[in-house]
Amino acid sequence: MSRNPFLDPTLQEILQVIKPTRADWDTRIRVIDQLRDVLQTVECLRGATVQPFGSFVSNLFTRWGDLDLSVDLFSGSSILFTGKKQKQTLLRHLLRALRASGLWYKLQFVIHARVPILKVVSGHQRIACDISIDNLDGLLKSRFLFWISEIDGRFRDLVLLVKEWAKAHNINDSKNGTFNSYSLSLLVIFHLQTCVPAILPPLRVIYPKSAVDDLTGVRKTAEESIAQVTAANIARFKLNTAKSVNRSSLSELLVSFYAKFSDINLKAQELGVCPFTGRWENISSNTTWLPKTYSLFVEDPFEQPVNAARSVSRRNLDRIAQVFQITSRRLVSDCNRNSIIGVLTGQHIQESLHRTISLHSQQHANSMHNVRNLHGQARHQNQQMQQNWSQSYNTQNPPYWPPPTQSRPQQNWPQNNLRNLQGQPPVQGRTWPVITQTQTQQKSQYKNGNRSLKNTSAGSSQNQGHIGKPSGHMNGVNSARPASKIPSQGGQMWRPRHEQ
Repeated sequence: MSRNPFLDPTLQEILQVIKPTRADWDTRIRVIDQLRDVLQTVECLRGATVQPFGSFVSNLFTRWGDLDLSVDLFSGSSILFTGKKQKQTLLRHLLRALRASGLWYKLQFVIHARVPILKVVSGHQRIACDISIDNLDGLLKSRFLFWISEIDGRFRDLVLLVKEWAKAHNINDSKNGTFNSYSLSLLVIFHLQTCVPAILPPLRVIYPKSAVDDLTGVRKTAEESIAQVTAANIARFKLNTAKSVNRSSLSELLVSFYAKFSDINLKAQELGVCPFTGRWENISSNTTWLPKTYSLFVEDPFEQPVNAARSVSRRNLDRIAQVFQITSRRLVSDCNRNSIIGVLTGQHIQESLHRTISLHSQQHANSMHNVRNLHGQARHQNQQMQQNWSQSYNTQNPPYWPPPTQSRPQQNWPQNNLRNLQGQPPVQGRTWPVITQTQTQQKSQYKNGNRSLKNTSAGSSQNQGHIGKPSGHMNGVNSARPASKIPSQGGQMWRPRHEQ
């Protein structure tokens, strides 16, 4: 495979545009605050909490990504599953309250979906939101994707690039018979399991059975047990010095990803994608997958034998394979930056990249003598700006995770291991970057005119997810500004502490 010399730097340009900034985190936290305020006006939902999940929790969202939210009902310390009809009733009440508030737009009630949801758009920065009730399974899967991203940073970059590419080619819409974002993430996991040498292990090595089946009994106990088993297995895998190390570049992995699935329409007739075992599985010999009624089978490794790609239609699968083929060929042969951007991104990303290049060229010409790095060498203004908040781009721990707090017995996921940087000494002598007025203007230009948000952590007690929870925290989310990269303790991945 010939290597395209323009590919790696172009991928980094694309990632710089699509990765969320600190202001993007703040925007979504503000939306979560607003939904919590609405809940307080609904009698049957008072006392419920708002839990983000999906790509926001797994740290796999782009700057334009949707926000998945779960309204968690108070049900004591035990896991009690809410029936579909009850979820529909509660969402109807919430729909009326959202409409009455006047702060939400394009309200749509998807009542007959496998998981009933409200699809809304927030008046603040027009963030699209999918709201569900007691989506504990979604919360669990989001945590697993985040833990997997800790194993190798290339996983997150690949997912972001693949999701943007899929949207650009209209194959990232489950309602229209193509992939959902979760199934695309599973395909990336599978690719990193089956490349040589493998980068990710079979997911049964990380968790030995269907994790959703273990969500029983006392919620806190079940979640801690799953987290501890996963942390121990990931640490063991990372410390395995006998395994070969894959040093492929991001561009090499992306090209091989498209090549691997370029005949997915043909393979899908007999084989299914199984991230749990890390290999293609023969459908006819897998009794849990029979009878085969899907065009493509991508098994959900955390909820077996559910098919995460069940929405993909036969007609669209042929078109999907063709998009894989064309992309694979062009990334190898087109030694042109604009052509690469054209095949991997949509129009809004292309326009943003063109504006960025024009802005950088002008800034570079006007202020070369004013902007110097520590070695006295010139650098672009955008690089100086990026340094101020790029710490969070590849952070191992999501910036919004809170420090230990006193919580209800059912509080989701142990968080007593994470440092709250707000109001505490800097980590290893690190201080918050000082944003000058010029840099603020540059950041505003970089965000296409959207002004960055102020910290909204302060507020009355009724604005907190739990009564009496310290200001700045909400249901597992720290509403303070996201911290810069939080180093894991001892060089190992985060793991929950045992209760003393």
